[in-house]
Amino acid sequence: MAKKSVREMTKLERARHSLSSRIFRVVLLGSVLLGIVCLLIGLSLYTVAVARQDISTAFNLSRNASAILDKAADTESLSREVMNRYRSLSDTERADPVSAEYMARFEDLTKNDDYKMIHAVLSDFIESSDVYDIYLAMYDKGSDALVYIVDPDPNYPYEPGAWESVDRKGMEKFLNWDGTGMLYDIGNTENYGWICTAGVPMRSKTGEITAYVLADVTLQNVISNVRLFVLQYTVGLGVVIALFSVLLLLLMKNTVVKPINAITEASRNYAADKKAGVQKTEHFANLDIHTGDEIENLALTVKDMESDLQDYEKNLTTITAEKQRISTELSLASKIQADMLPNIFPAFPDRDEFDIYATNIPAKEVGGDFYDFFFIDHDHLAIVIADVSGKGIPAAMFMVMAKGVIATQCMGCYSPAQILSEVNRLICAKNSEKMFVTVWLGILDVRNGQLIASNAGHEYPILKRPGSDFSVIRDKHGFVIGGFERMKYTDYTIMMQPGSKLFIYTDGVAEATNADKELYGIERTVASLNKAKNKSPRTVLQTVDADIREFVGGAEQFDDLTMMCVEFNGKPSVKEITVPARVDSITQITAFIEAEMDAFGCTGSDRTQIDIAVDELFANIALYAYPDKEGEATVRLTTDRRSADVTLTFIDSGIPFDPLAKKDPDVTLPAKDRKIGGLGIYIVKNSMDDVSYEYKDGHNILTIRKTVDR
Repeated sequence: MAKKSVREMTKLERARHSLSSRIFRVVLLGSVLLGIVCLLIGLSLYTVAVARQDISTAFNLSRNASAILDKAADTESLSREVMNRYRSLSDTERADPVSAEYMARFEDLTKNDDYKMIHAVLSDFIESSDVYDIYLAMYDKGSDALVYIVDPDPNYPYEPGAWESVDRKGMEKFLNWDGTGMLYDIGNTENYGWICTAGVPMRSKTGEITAYVLADVTLQNVISNVRLFVLQYTVGLGVVIALFSVLLLLLMKNTVVKPINAITEASRNYAADKKAGVQKTEHFANLDIHTGDEIENLALTVKDMESDLQDYEKNLTTITAEKQRISTELSLASKIQADMLPNIFPAFPDRDEFDIYATNIPAKEVGGDFYDFFFIDHDHLAIVIADVSGKGIPAAMFMVMAKGVIATQCMGCYSPAQILSEVNRLICAKNSEKMFVTVWLGILDVRNGQLIASNAGHEYPILKRPGSDFSVIRDKHGFVIGGFERMKYTDYTIMMQPGSKLFIYTDGVAEATNADKELYGIERTVASLNKAKNKSPRTVLQTVDADIREFVGGAEQFDDLTMMCVEFNGKPSVKEITVPARVDSITQITAFIEAEMDAFGCTGSDRTQIDIAVDELFANIALYAYPDKEGEATVRLTTDRRSADVTLTFIDSGIPFDPLAKKDPDVTLPAKDRKIGGLGIYIVKNSMDDVSYEYKDGHNILTIRKTVDR
């Protein structure tokens, strides 16, 4: 459903969509967003500060307790005894650390004088501080457990040897502490909620860690304080936002909304008077707006506009009608001319032997450049590009005549020179205005790539052969069509091998001019073509067009710009090589593939992915296909230039094996946790567009296909 205009809205809808309402909503939304940002920043700083205070308290208590215990008792001997007994137990014996049988193994240690002293010291620390618990314990890396040595917790004490599982990451933080900063770990436990454990290590005389003095601090008070902070801040923020929004709205209404409404009302009255036929009006002159900003400037500007329009309207109707007529006629002529040129691509989707693409950009609404391509018979394609002298409508009309005559003369004739000679005779017979046209005409035999061409004063064609760059063909020029009635032309032949590309164009390409009056030139044209030499004809022309536009910049287009690119594909190429199924044959296979990829024009990441796939798949054949004997393997390479497909088929007569049947490895797991094998074929499947396997007539047949960027 279409949106209503302001005039279609009800009074309530207008109020809701008014500038005042929008300003209020924007101010309110901005204030809320700013408040939320401030809240998040303040909350973060507050939370960090409070939590850090608790962490510091716990760390300092554990550090003080360790200093006292270091002098008051032999923590090293007690800790070693507990850990030795713990580690001597099997997993089954440790399974229930609260059982009477388990605790009996450590019961005698509670009667130790050192144990009693440590228990007393730690109990004093608990009673004189706000920590939840402070205790002596040791981490056992082998079982990911925290083993208690002395725990005087008045609520939930742990006897010597009792243990609980801990997070490995948090445990390693304590075991690998370098002595700088505070040592702590924060976690959410099932029994205690959010809790922070801070501590310091107890070391032997040799520097070995024998135990940790650990202090637990509950963070529930932090959470409660944060909730209270959020509540108070939100209430205060709401009051400030409401007051700020109302005050700003009143200010904006007086300085923005009311003046704009006054200008709107004057505009409405001005339009009503014009509709009624009133010529002299002073609606904007009577505005009393003195805001001293852009709104006052707008009021003064529309006042001047009101005066100027009265003079301009006298001639506007006549000028508008004439321009509209001319514009309509030129637009129609431009469309007719564009429709005369082949503009549906691919032009021949059922013909795989070649690919063709062309563009035409007139300098004016209509131009004199044209191109054409059509089949003379099933196997011969006529290719034409031409440039009529002059520009605009006369050139366009001459272009229509020349195009029709050339197309007619091509029927039944395979010599471009004979065709151009007859076309020249016919045009000269009816050319009282002495106009002329340059023409390049070629006839391509799509069966073998033989191109017979003739040039009537046109630009040199530019050819790329497989494995090489684009280069200019300086063919023999005949005289222009329409210049001399008895002119004769000469044929010449180009053999288009599969992968060859022919670029033909009008002088608007080389003569494109930038703001400094510098010509684009044939050298830049060839350089631009070579940027996309392995791409499709469409991409080749898009690359040249983009390069010309960048060179020209904001300068006005001087001449028509017409380009065509023809690529001869031939039939898909199939080549294969058979080698011993050994690892040292990979070098020979790689050389074979590399040579064919060079000829096909495959480069970049696509080629790298194909190389990796070949190494992986042939290595699998070499290593596993013939475990008890020697054998051979065949690699068949099929390249299709039309579809840009590269297909590789690996054939061996080894033991039947379908590598695609194996489940893909879980690459989300760390390397040490993944099962060995399967990663290579997984990479191949994900880098190729299609991978298939079949076992047929005693042969493993694995096929991969990749559509490459050319």
